[in-house]
Amino acid sequence: MAVVVALGAFLMTLFGGWVAQRVTDRRHLVLGLAGGLMLGVVGLDLLPEALEAAGTEVFGVPEALLLFVGGFLFAHVVERLLATRRAAHGAEAGERTPQVGLVAAGAMVLHSLMDGIALGAAFQVGGGMGATVALAVVTHDFADGFNTYTLTSLYGNERRKALAMLFADALAPIAGAALATFLTLPEELLGAYLGFFGGALLYLAAAEILPEAHHEHPARSTLLCTVAGVGFIWLVVGLSGG
Repeated sequence: MAVVVALGAFLMTLFGGWVAQRVTDRRHLVLGLAGGLMLGVVGLDLLPEALEAAGTEVFGVPEALLLFVGGFLFAHVVERLLATRRAAHGAEAGERTPQVGLVAAGAMVLHSLMDGIALGAAFQVGGGMGATVALAVVTHDFADGFNTYTLTSLYGNERRKALAMLFADALAPIAGAALATFLTLPEELLGAYLGFFGGALLYLAAAEILPEAHHEHPARSTLLCTVAGVGFIWLVVGLSGG
């Protein structure tokens, strides 16, 4: 049953990527929405789950929050190192680093794999739990597909690479649901991963996506798209019971 539901996540992910492709003439709106979706996923979904799963304190600070900050710093350092390397090879100042987009999209794929594992584990617990998690996974995979395609293409990668990452992201929940029949992740390890991934995702949203969205089009409509993205994730979290 979990794999069947994961097929719905597969289709929803592709739909999210398709929407991101179709509105390229309104790039600032796409980026504004993507930033809002990412902010909502981090603040309303990933971080609360991370704190619940990995609540152990390290020197007075919850482990999940330390990893959250670590993920933010890691994304910043990786981007700076890649940008410095490109500059040393003659790239123009301000030019995007394609590898950053691929790494970010790869992180989204890994996150979708974890979603599939969570889906499979939930159905092992019981049908009610499985249905709740299924609703959360399928609906928020629209945002995953949208963000995966947007992140890959934003950093200057070819369309075929963006599509390849989108398909990988769509297949990941199916693979995760299948893996869940053989594998069970410790809750604390899952919480640690969510914290780290959330920090990296927040960096991309705050330092890259949203500034780019408002760079040439500081319009009210862009801001409304960002708010709408956060609101969509809030709706998804609320409907899935948190």
